[in-house]
Amino acid sequence: MKVALIGAGSTVFARTLIGDLLSFPELADGLTIALMDIDADRLAVSERVASLLDPNLNVQATLDRRAALADADYVLTMFQVGGYRPATVTDFEVPKRFGLRQTIGDTLGIGGIMRGLRTIPVLLDLCRDMEELCPDALLLQYVNPMAMLGWAVARESSIRTVGLCHSVQGTARDLAVDLGVDELDYRCAGINHLAFYLELTHRGRDVYPELRAKRDIPEWNRVRYEVLHHFGYFCTESSEHLAEYVPWFIKSARPELVDEFNVPLDEYLRRSEEQLARPIPDELRIARSDEYGAGIIHALETGTPFIFNGNVMNDGLIDNLPYGCVEVPCVADSGGISPQAVGPLPLQLAALMRTNMNVQELTVEAALTGRREHVYHAAMLDPHTAAELSLGEIHGLVDQLLEAHGELVPALR
Repeated sequence: MKVALIGAGSTVFARTLIGDLLSFPELADGLTIALMDIDADRLAVSERVASLLDPNLNVQATLDRRAALADADYVLTMFQVGGYRPATVTDFEVPKRFGLRQTIGDTLGIGGIMRGLRTIPVLLDLCRDMEELCPDALLLQYVNPMAMLGWAVARESSIRTVGLCHSVQGTARDLAVDLGVDELDYRCAGINHLAFYLELTHRGRDVYPELRAKRDIPEWNRVRYEVLHHFGYFCTESSEHLAEYVPWFIKSARPELVDEFNVPLDEYLRRSEEQLARPIPDELRIARSDEYGAGIIHALETGTPFIFNGNVMNDGLIDNLPYGCVEVPCVADSGGISPQAVGPLPLQLAALMRTNMNVQELTVEAALTGRREHVYHAAMLDPHTAAELSLGEIHGLVDQLLEAHGELVPALR
């Protein structure tokens, strides 16, 4: 079995995914890992990491994407178009001139829009290569903005794909700690980074009443608990992320809100700098994480069912959301991946998600048609951007960002 990691210079994540694959004996036997990145130095580091995990692992490290994809059974994407520098830094620094602050900028907001415009063409190029070189391979897509990318692939490619994130299982683990229990069972659905636990139980007991009554809230999680208080359900993505998907927490004219809800503006940049500077240990052990990728591959290869939350197109899965990329429970087994229908969401949750899906749809349309006007429309309808800037300011901000990104963003007419 051949598994290709595209963007393998993301060494920490590559190490996690390789370790997960090797933790399954059924997958490790005869496994070939193809590592591909455009940065030779970072690729070499990831190759070394793979050899530390298993000196006998068959590793193919290459700068050639087509060579990595050739005859692959599974393709895992983890790249960042434009890198931390200059692209991510640009997405933060240019909006600051307009008084627009962000926390992460990779999913929604003006940063998510720009990342989508940069990334969609590259991902579609990869899919075209897959259609030629490994048409039956499954694309396990880890790149953000997840929903925009899944939507674009569904429109433009025949490649089978599912988008994967760790927010659902990670947040469930955090909530178990908050409630002082060993683990939680849940039913969860929505869109990536804005899904909600529709049911949350511990050994059959509904824990939502206890969660809603909780007053000793972790300082780093105030945004999500505030949304729980007003909307009745808990969001899967971190407070840091959630703060920039909605219009209520980051306001230049209301700095006390940032303090009250402990919103970490620009903290992501500091963490990114630290991670890039962190050395690789001399010894590494194989350990299984809670990322979904290897579990899905194991299920498809062995037939052992694996349940996870995946990002797929809304073909009758969530009744009161429009067609687009949604995050729902899925089952993987020897028959493939089967998304599970959820039915209607609580009205207030569906309404909140639609504000984000509007931005996603317009960004995808701009990327696929080259129509610059839809970039403006996406930014104008973005909840956080619209809450801070006028229409004219948003228009000017988009122009400055597109100019700053240059060739990283395809020509828009």
